[in-house]
Amino acid sequence: MSGPNVGVVFRPQSPPERLPAIAEAAERAGVAQLWLWEDCFLEGGLSTAAVALARTERLHVGVGLMPVPLRNPALAAMEIATLARLFPGRFLPAFGHGVLDWMGQVGARAASPMTLLSEYTDAVRALLRGERVDSAGDYVRLEGVALDWPPQQVPPVLVGARGPRTLRLAGRLADGVVLDTGLDTDDVRDALLEVSADRPRDGSGDRPRDGAPFHVVCYVAVRSHTSDLAHWAATTAAAYGEAGADSVVFVPPAGDPDPMPLIEAVGTR
Repeated sequence: MSGPNVGVVFRPQSPPERLPAIAEAAERAGVAQLWLWEDCFLEGGLSTAAVALARTERLHVGVGLMPVPLRNPALAAMEIATLARLFPGRFLPAFGHGVLDWMGQVGARAASPMTLLSEYTDAVRALLRGERVDSAGDYVRLEGVALDWPPQQVPPVLVGARGPRTLRLAGRLADGVVLDTGLDTDDVRDALLEVSADRPRDGSGDRPRDGAPFHVVCYVAVRSHTSDLAHWAATTAAAYGEAGADSVVFVPPAGDPDPMPLIEAVGTR
């Protein structure tokens, strides 16, 4: 059994003009994935993803998370579909509630974040599959919306989750889950039990109903850039892989967001 994919986060606390060189360095080093995210009010996840994808040829680029209150789902599907067509098989979008205080700060806080995330995930996945969507939900209201350019290779749509209700939502509606930092391997196993509780199954009982894999991405915080970083990262990735992760993504320290030491430590060149 092969180990998990290993990735590195480019934190939005780093200036965006550094991203092209970081993406190129990650690809040269053999890093499998580069992950981005949206913190208010730093850098846009989809614009930075487009840059990272355009400057590389093999690197997989994820955005985890995109706060769903900030974008109309039709617009999100249009943007995701565009990137998926331009860079097939390399884009990994992930949705989440967003930091509720920030959502309130921009006038986008939902009274029921769970309802919004559920309606949003369902609608975007359907649009990406090329379906015509009519929705009259509490938050998502679409009338006969369909993409003119749906992706030929539909990207997996992931959901970031912490609490049991969101974990179950991810298992029920999404193509994967992003687990945040702060979880040890036992916590990951417990979280995946919640994810699997509502996961649709086919007749065999051991696969998703549509036969597609369910992606498990685990963020792991790096406390400091120590001299044994490569050994620590290798053993940590293996441990989280055994716990059920198929991608282990290392997050640089908040006080030292430069991802280059991690890229050098986890690269396979």
